[in-house]
Amino acid sequence: MSTFKDFKLKPYILQALAAIHFYQPTPVQEKIIPLIATGKSVVGQSQTGSGKTHAFLLPIFNQLREKDHEVQVVITAPSRELAEQIYQAAEQIAQFSPDPIHMQNYVGGTDKQRQIEKLHHHQPQIVIGTPGRIRDLIANQALKSFTAKTFVVDEADMTLDMGFLNDIDKIAATFPADLQMLVFSATIPQKLEPFLRKYMNAPLIEEIPTATVISPTISNWLVSTQGKDKNQLIYQLAKSCNPYLALIFANTKKRVDEIATYLGQQGLKVAKISGSLSPRDRKKTMRQIQNLDFQYVVATDLAARGIDIAGISHVINTELPADQEFFIHRVGRTGRNGLSGIAITLYEPGQEKEISELEKLGIKFAPKQFKNGELVTGYDRNRRAKREKTKQALEPTMVGLVKKQKKQHKPGYKKRIRAAIQKDERQKRRIKQREDMRQQRQKNREDHR
Repeated sequence: MSTFKDFKLKPYILQALAAIHFYQPTPVQEKIIPLIATGKSVVGQSQTGSGKTHAFLLPIFNQLREKDHEVQVVITAPSRELAEQIYQAAEQIAQFSPDPIHMQNYVGGTDKQRQIEKLHHHQPQIVIGTPGRIRDLIANQALKSFTAKTFVVDEADMTLDMGFLNDIDKIAATFPADLQMLVFSATIPQKLEPFLRKYMNAPLIEEIPTATVISPTISNWLVSTQGKDKNQLIYQLAKSCNPYLALIFANTKKRVDEIATYLGQQGLKVAKISGSLSPRDRKKTMRQIQNLDFQYVVATDLAARGIDIAGISHVINTELPADQEFFIHRVGRTGRNGLSGIAITLYEPGQEKEISELEKLGIKFAPKQFKNGELVTGYDRNRRAKREKTKQALEPTMVGLVKKQKKQHKPGYKKRIRAAIQKDERQKRRIKQREDMRQQRQKNREDHR
């Protein structure tokens, strides 16, 4: 298995990776980093949580001219949260450089005039931000983007969905002809292809196949809301799972507000992330989440694509999203870097078709139900159909033998013992995992003081 040393990275980059205990590249990093190092344009396609951010940051820093104080790299992200995440990852690497590296994060909701004034005196070497703000700074002739040699479009499919492709087009038009363009995305929609052809000359396209659409380390639990108060059920789930950190998803800002308020009233430490927050409150909340001031975060789907928080042990889908892709991105917030994770999905009667469509993608749900204050194995929602099918498959004489055998044995005692042992083992593993993560987070804080 390869290590980051095999990529011939600068010593300070290896130091930065060692500080966060990154020693072996993920599959996407192993394939993409050498391609970017050749200087050619690259399209990288892989699932969320695969390590795309470091896949482009590491070769970018490796080819950065630290002593040249001009714009060398422009990186766009479709949300403020994702831009902040990339900026923090870049900042973590830059702090180990023997020469100062000047970077700036330009996003909407911040003081544009002040940014323009600063740019008239000093140009950053690495520019990170949202497409709209970066385009504005270029249009005001403040950001000298024409010196850049590398342009990164992260989460390109989300950039398209949110209507930022025109901004990206305007930004790309300011770059030199020998630009290296790097596009990263979970999917490559057909509507994105004309843009790629326009700015990328024979790019290297690397698709990292995955055995399943989500990480195999994630357990998917399915809970029916039939006959239950939904807010109370969400509270019971949140309380019973005792997460290291749980991300709770709702489809609308209104529901995020309702759920966060209800959980807070029940005494849980809850943060919320949605479009209703002001930029200042959003930044403050993200900082508090990173500091583990909250155990629960309630969010809209934007957070599924724009937030990367270490240590999310549980994801709770309070309702099914309209788009299957959003489900995948929600669940992909947990079970990262080889750690185990649990995704709990609530569904209502009448949503059988939506669940079946998700199962066709290879997602295996384990049915669960609340009993005596805890989640236990529930009934298979397709049990009646399966029972009828089995009855039809068996001859009448076999049906009689099966019934006779059932009467001869005490029902389920082996299953109960096995379930109790498995439950105890799972609990021990979760406790150890949470303790290890807390110790690691504390160590990281002390190392950076």
